[in-house]
Amino acid sequence: MKPKILIDDNIPFIRGRLERVADVEYLDQFGFTPKSIKGADALIIRTRTQCNEALLSRSDVKLIATATIGTDQIDMQWCADNGIKVCNSPGCNAPGVAQYVWSSLLREGFDPKRQILGVVGCGNVGSIVADWGRLLGAEVWVNDPPRQRRGISDYYHTLEELMSACDAVTLHTPLIRNGENPTFHLIGEKEVDLMKQGAILVNAARGEVTATIPLLKAVKKGRIKGVIDTWEGEPDLNYELLDAVDIGTFHIAGYSKEGKQRATRMVLEAVEDFFGVEVDKSGLAPVYTPWGKITSEIITSSYDPFIDSDALKAAPGSFDILRRNYDYRKEAKGIEK
Repeated sequence: MKPKILIDDNIPFIRGRLERVADVEYLDQFGFTPKSIKGADALIIRTRTQCNEALLSRSDVKLIATATIGTDQIDMQWCADNGIKVCNSPGCNAPGVAQYVWSSLLREGFDPKRQILGVVGCGNVGSIVADWGRLLGAEVWVNDPPRQRRGISDYYHTLEELMSACDAVTLHTPLIRNGENPTFHLIGEKEVDLMKQGAILVNAARGEVTATIPLLKAVKKGRIKGVIDTWEGEPDLNYELLDAVDIGTFHIAGYSKEGKQRATRMVLEAVEDFFGVEVDKSGLAPVYTPWGKITSEIITSSYDPFIDSDALKAAPGSFDILRRNYDYRKEAKGIEK
């Protein structure tokens, strides 16, 4: 008997690939309910589908694959305790986020030849942002306590040192509310106050990593510049902060065509591994290959974030509509190593 798989209908490049090996149904991202998932063996989701006891307790679901890097929409402990395997798509959109971050920084006047970049969180995304910075000639400071404890070599600094010294700070941590290194409101009033006059703060991680009110105060006073792609409480967002930041977009930093293809490839591979089937993955982008050379011109010519920012500022209530209908952009292309 074929497994029953429910798929978020806004995951691109996936239609027609699983129908041969599974009974497939496509749902709106908010259409995953206890009733609709009853009898399903697997769910393929995105950011907004909350996978917890309330949704899953009366289901037969044994696999959840998310076409996203983050898993904060999933109760990981409950799933583990109840025999549900969870697979995410780490690094799928990392080059797209790096493209967004660097195109924004360069347009905001950051000069990699003479200024310092701070990268908070140096995993799949942050490491590419840092690599591109070094290729562009920037001095890059890193704050990532878990990597530092594991002995991974990098130019580490405390968060306080990094916030005080860097001309731009870009955030790439997961959202973690508890444990040894929580990131909820990691950047609060103290951290914002440490930033240099005119420094740039980029959040393309999770909205709740920054505290909205201290950030709003600093941006409105002109102390710092803001580039915000992820917001507390999105799709509802602080319109005053949106109006104040130079660049404010609708959680599309990683929305490249190649990144979406990689995410789809990863969830299909999760299905293959779990159910022991073979799925058509032809035409989907391969994993990212590190670059050996890049220029500012290549990055800025590949994408202009002000176009997306202007669209959101013109219709701030259309966050989800703009995101859902986004025309996936092509990634920047450097010279591979």
